[in-house]
Amino acid sequence: MSKKGKAKNTLNKAKHTKLMNQKINKVKLQKQQNKERLKAIIKKANDQKNQEI
Repeated sequence: MSKKGKAKNTLNKAKHTKLMNQKINKVKLQKQQNKERLKAIIKKANDQKNQEI
């Protein structure tokens, strides 16, 4: 027989999923910002190199 009432772990699973999604989004954002920062540094270095020539 199935249990009566609400499901046992739905709140914990929902919280866990929410927190894991936050963590994943944070990591994605950090990677994207790092790529943009590196691109800016490379562009600046290339511009300085071209101005010297």
